[in-house]
Amino acid sequence: MISEQIGLDLLRTFVAVCQQGSLSRVAAHTGRTQSALSMQMRRLESLLERHLFQRTGRGVVPTPEGEIFLGYATRILALSDEAYARLRETAVSGSVRIGLAEEIANSALPAALGRLHRTHPDVQLDVVVEHSTALGRTWEENTMDIVIAPTSAVGAADALVTWNVELQWVSAMDYVQEPGRPLDLVAFAAPCLWRRRMIEALAATGREHRVTFTSQSVMGLQAAIENGLGIGLLPPDSIRTETMRTLDASSGVPHPLTVQYGLYARDRRARVVDATIDVLLAATSPYGSRNESPPAAQSAM
Repeated sequence: MISEQIGLDLLRTFVAVCQQGSLSRVAAHTGRTQSALSMQMRRLESLLERHLFQRTGRGVVPTPEGEIFLGYATRILALSDEAYARLRETAVSGSVRIGLAEEIANSALPAALGRLHRTHPDVQLDVVVEHSTALGRTWEENTMDIVIAPTSAVGAADALVTWNVELQWVSAMDYVQEPGRPLDLVAFAAPCLWRRRMIEALAATGREHRVTFTSQSVMGLQAAIENGLGIGLLPPDSIRTETMRTLDASSGVPHPLTVQYGLYARDRRARVVDATIDVLLAATSPYGSRNESPPAAQSAM
């Protein structure tokens, strides 16, 4: 049977390529060669007898058949992780306080916490979604058990795990910047480390700019970009390829920015905290390469 030949590793690679939109990016993050990943994806297409990807100027996106299969692959992996956690762990109970940076609190993290809740229904989750600067203060005040935030806001040396997120400059498909006018920017409301990095990068190139729209949410930024209010910075999994296009240096913008994030935990010896960390680590793996022993050097942010 075809289903017996499609292992979980093949499904994880397929989902990662769909999320990252680039074989080379997934290869760099996983330490595998691009040719090996390409061979895996061709094997999967051969098994299913369907084309799952189509190439664009910005990488690859799933075909309609690929989008259908992506839904099933995501569900299969989620069930596999949930089953593993349920069988591996004995009953876990207690409460855990979690702080998530708003800009990366997308569907992957809430879905992971949902699986944790189903696996351990006696765990009480207290989740706060905040901007990065506020999370840095929250961590210092010792009011959270777990925090996911930029290392520049909290400190790389204290992170249990770090990983990099590449931010792309994006605009609406039909957005045209008028010559001679300042570049219109869509950004998080201040104070925001992404916003600061964006403006610093543009200032370094001497590009005149102005902030035309601010929001506290990624959804707000997405809507503003899609409706042509300006250009902005988004991580790959927040770029809607059907309504947005990525911009390169030929468009007059700086190179993509790399931001380092970290997962911080007060006391992993507490079983409820340890179980939550395992779930969150699995959810953050598509974002980029992870460093289990993070360097003390200053993060890119």
